[in-house]
Amino acid sequence: MLSAQLMIILDATVVSIALPRILTSLHFSTTSLSWVMNGYTLTFGGLLLLGGRAGDILGRRRVFLAGIGLFTVASLAGGLSTSAGLLLAARALQGVGGALAAPAVLALIVTSFPEGRERTRALGIYMGVITGGSSLGLVLGGVITEWLSWRWVLFINVPIGAAVVAIAPLFVAETPRQSGRFDLAGALTSTAGVAALVYGFVRVAVNGWGDHLALATFGAAAVLLAVFIAIEARARQPITPLRLFADVSRSGSLASRLLLLAGMFGVFYFLTQFLQRVMGFSPLRAGLAFLPMTAALFVMSRTAPRLMPKLGAKPLMIAGMLPVVTSLAWLSRVSPATGYWSGVFGPMMLLGIGMGLVFVPLTTASLAGIAPADSGAASGMVNVIQQVGGALGLAVLVAVYGTASRDASRHPLPGLTAAAQGRHALADGMASAFGLSAILSACSLLLIIALIRTARLVPQRATVREEEPAVASR
Repeated sequence: MLSAQLMIILDATVVSIALPRILTSLHFSTTSLSWVMNGYTLTFGGLLLLGGRAGDILGRRRVFLAGIGLFTVASLAGGLSTSAGLLLAARALQGVGGALAAPAVLALIVTSFPEGRERTRALGIYMGVITGGSSLGLVLGGVITEWLSWRWVLFINVPIGAAVVAIAPLFVAETPRQSGRFDLAGALTSTAGVAALVYGFVRVAVNGWGDHLALATFGAAAVLLAVFIAIEARARQPITPLRLFADVSRSGSLASRLLLLAGMFGVFYFLTQFLQRVMGFSPLRAGLAFLPMTAALFVMSRTAPRLMPKLGAKPLMIAGMLPVVTSLAWLSRVSPATGYWSGVFGPMMLLGIGMGLVFVPLTTASLAGIAPADSGAASGMVNVIQQVGGALGLAVLVAVYGTASRDASRHPLPGLTAAAQGRHALADGMASAFGLSAILSACSLLLIIALIRTARLVPQRATVREEEPAVASR
């Protein structure tokens, strides 16, 4: 199950290192290129809740295998794409497959391990796969793009997905089906509302804030999301039970997660392009440049579950957020003169340490006190916040980048060649995006301090009987 989760997570970032090659191969613009990432994250995030509900009703293993199968076929289609439209369609289908498969993994962890030390350890491994896989994808993407082709960052999923579909039935037991119905109206309005919101920001990035279609899209997004909330308040079996938000600590952790991920997706997107398009790194060298962050992130995500009983969840979250905010503020000072060791390595290390510390306790806060009947919905919500927050954040940051880079292009610096002026405009836009990421992360830190309660988040010693670990094996 974690191997499949790793494949899904890798795909969210392994493509990002190949973006400059995809841009030239399929003739994207710099701003429209963000849809290669957003096409995946939007369908993934928008349909996660429906995927979790489908697992409850139809059986989690059955839906998991269907999702991995679709993900694998879409990866093959994406690698064979000959136009921008075909690639974006394949990426959207990948997101649908991931939305069916991913909720089963976290839901099984929540229901199989008792709340406290056992679940914290299991979540530590799960978050290690997610956070380590995200940054590992950048390294792997660089190697594949440099030695093979950008198409192989998609082709690589095909043998892995086929193996998972073949082997999973031998190790993963089917879960009992629950009676119920699908909240299709809720799924459609939430997905359409978020997609409209992201599209509006992408339009702003291209045409500026005076674009009438962008403003109309923002209005449509507001209406769709308001309808979604009204549907969920009245639905007998909503995909998003509003009672999950009644707990202030849980709501605070979800809001904090959304803001944090909104900044992080933009960091990966812009930093990979800064290394290649401004600093002149090859895809392989750019991928290897992320190795220190990958190592720090993985080590700290494995260390965080051991520190939680000693320090407490909230202090650990605060300790993790401080280096994250510092690293993003540091990156907001990048320019064409920035060197890797003087201006990139340090922020990467701080980012890896901070994210590794914060995600495990933040996930624990989101899932603490959840009733078994709501475990699927709550697990889906955590994944939704991660994907939708990333998509929205990237769209907003691309809009800020577009505005800042256009302003820099309109006011060229004297004495620069056209190529140097282009690099200056790129770096100026990216610095503005990093600055906004720092503000989003600072707001995330404030929410943690103000809203999250820690009394029930400190893992206790497991008080289960000897036979209870068998639940996990079942």
